[in-house]
Amino acid sequence: MAQERFSEEQISEFKEAFAIFDKDGNGCITTKELGTVMKSLNQQTTEAELQQMINEVDTDGNGTIDFSEFLNLMALQNKDTDLEEEYKKAFRIYDKDQNGFITATEVCI
Repeated sequence: MAQERFSEEQISEFKEAFAIFDKDGNGCITTKELGTVMKSLNQQTTEAELQQMINEVDTDGNGTIDFSEFLNLMALQNKDTDLEEEYKKAFRIYDKDQNGFITATEVCI
């Protein structure tokens, strides 16, 4: 499912990142290693956010993340980024004078 959301190039990059942290080559990374993976992908996350991400994607509940679960995690991260960009675009549309604020006048125009 998540694989369909990404380009072949993105999947290749994710596989490389995943393989770096799959130290024993068993196809899984531990939850502790997830923070390092996220940092390598320029994602700044807190411990609480990491735990929430793990809970959302560790579908088999084994405490590790396989590549399929990892792709689901990347899809969730990408979705959040897309939504943030949509909010920024909408803000810029209403912020007619581009001063970083939306006034009542700008909304009514």
